[in-house]
Amino acid sequence: TPGRTPRTRPRLLRRTTPNYREAYGMNACNGILFHHESPLRGETFVTRKITRAGARIELGLQDCLYLGDMSELIDWGHTKDYVEMQCLMLQQNQPEDFVIATGVQYSVREFVERAANESGITIDFTGEGEAEIGAVMKVEGDKARCKVGDFIVKVDPRYYRPTEVETFLGDPSKAKAKLGWTPQITLPELVREMVDADYSAARRDGMVKLAGFQAYDYNEH
Repeated sequence: TPGRTPRTRPRLLRRTTPNYREAYGMNACNGILFHHESPLRGETFVTRKITRAGARIELGLQDCLYLGDMSELIDWGHTKDYVEMQCLMLQQNQPEDFVIATGVQYSVREFVERAANESGITIDFTGEGEAEIGAVMKVEGDKARCKVGDFIVKVDPRYYRPTEVETFLGDPSKAKAKLGWTPQITLPELVREMVDADYSAARRDGMVKLAGFQAYDYNEH
């Protein structure tokens, strides 16, 4: 089956590595990595886009987060865990290929909810497809600038991909059986780390603006 995303096409080339390994005895192996995230993730990737927008909405620097299909299911892990697995792969006496994943899926919507919860915000999603919206249902504490009833998550058709893959799920059982590897950082811990980092960055931007200087603005509309 032809690859349908930028991530799947390079995977078709993974057959090249075993060919060279078998023909020339090269110490080479493929790591088939599923989505791996950290606070260093680029701002245009959905996880970072969510945590960055959440922090800015909490501080009153942004009104709304715009996303595509929030029902997409993704296997997300922490980059730190995945790099550790890559190192273990290279220590084998006989090189082999491994899938690096968590084996657990979450929807984009769930990621949004968890990120909002870290900011003390509970979101109520209503509607379907392009009509889906997320409104503030509850605000805990006094840090968040948004209020109950505010629409802070909306769907924008521009972010739908024509060849959308609706589910990503890896099987890390071989990594566990042969190398004893299992991911140590859970999704809630990953989300918390990313939200905290983006909150610090957004707070800094707010202080810069308050002092009368220019700061980078992120507005999609």
